Amino acid sequence: MSKVLKEITVISGTYKNAKGEQKNRYTKIGSIIDTKNGDMLKLDVTPLIDGGWNGWAYINDPRPLETPTGKKVEFDDDTMPF
Repeated sequence: MSKVLKEITVISGTYKNAKGEQKNRYTKIGSIIDTKNGDMLKLDVTPLIDGGWNGWAYINDPRPLETPTGKKVEFDDDTMPF
């Protein structure tokens, strides 16, 4: 079974937090996945950013999924019943 090793993100804009500080907004554009044939890059979207995308992306550890209740859940392909 394949497993997500890393998430690929880009800076897609900026915003101001409650303190008025300018922060970067990040968008996930894909993943690095461990497959039976080795690591593969899967791009889900092509970033369309004002001024154009410069080609740089961040490689981060995957973030756990959150449910509507705010609880974090993690999936393991080996324990899926299907």
